[in-house]
Amino acid sequence: MEHAEQIYQRLVEICGERNVLRDEPMKNHTLVRIGGKADFLVWPETYEQVIEVLRLKEEYGLPFTLLGNGSNVIIRDGGLRGIVMQLKHLNRIWREGNNVIAQSGADIKAVSRFALEQHLTGLEFACGIPGSVGGAIMMNAGAYGGEVKDVLDHVKVATLSGELKTLKNEELELGYRTSIISRTHDIVLEVVFALRPGDYAQIKAKMDDLTFQRESKQPLEYPSVGSVFKRPPGYFAGKLIQDSGLQGKGFGGAEVSTKHAGFIINKNNATAADYIATIEMVRKTVKEKFGVDLELEVKIIGEE
Repeated sequence: MEHAEQIYQRLVEICGERNVLRDEPMKNHTLVRIGGKADFLVWPETYEQVIEVLRLKEEYGLPFTLLGNGSNVIIRDGGLRGIVMQLKHLNRIWREGNNVIAQSGADIKAVSRFALEQHLTGLEFACGIPGSVGGAIMMNAGAYGGEVKDVLDHVKVATLSGELKTLKNEELELGYRTSIISRTHDIVLEVVFALRPGDYAQIKAKMDDLTFQRESKQPLEYPSVGSVFKRPPGYFAGKLIQDSGLQGKGFGGAEVSTKHAGFIINKNNATAADYIATIEMVRKTVKEKFGVDLELEVKIIGEE
């Protein structure tokens, strides 16, 4: 890459040497343990550093990717060009009145637990979602009958050109696993959840029940992206895949889980090519058997 050393030095000036990596294998930073190298991986520690990195990206015309905690993404084996940003250092969670405020790099499960400790109800559904707060907003994450849009008040974002703005719930166009953020690619910095006072024992009992349901049904012992497909109208993706006889099948180190057919696991050092080939096999088979098009919930990014 032209100016690679110059760009690296500028990123170090902005974020500090410990927060900038070059040619970093992204399989080290995704929950499915798959992904080629990123040219530059950066971890800003302040909103100001986020803005400065965005301005640097604009100055050099660099490709840019924002990655949450890597839970709902497949990065192709060719990796990612330009700058990849993760906000893992922006992970504060605090309370103001009945609102819980979280920075986008916080784990959504940690926010759910914090709400429990504060005797606040509304975020129980999120106790098992494996993602960052920013990713949860972008995807309008949900589980067990609840979703982010039910409890979201507003968010603070940075645009890709480096401007700060606030977006209210209704401006975010939150739908089933989608939001305006997934189209504008604004960077979520801070989120305000509007919750209600509740009974600690009741909140904990609900979270314990949801955790048991998740752990007993999902293949958490293997790396995966979580749920691969959106729920097709009138069906359940896992049931269609199960009824297609695909459990235990796959390519290379990737396999349709025998525990929950809606999951594809990295059973043995799978590549992104293995994983994507397994996804396509599932989609093709379900279409042939049931005439249903399975739409991806997971994002596939990067170069071949």
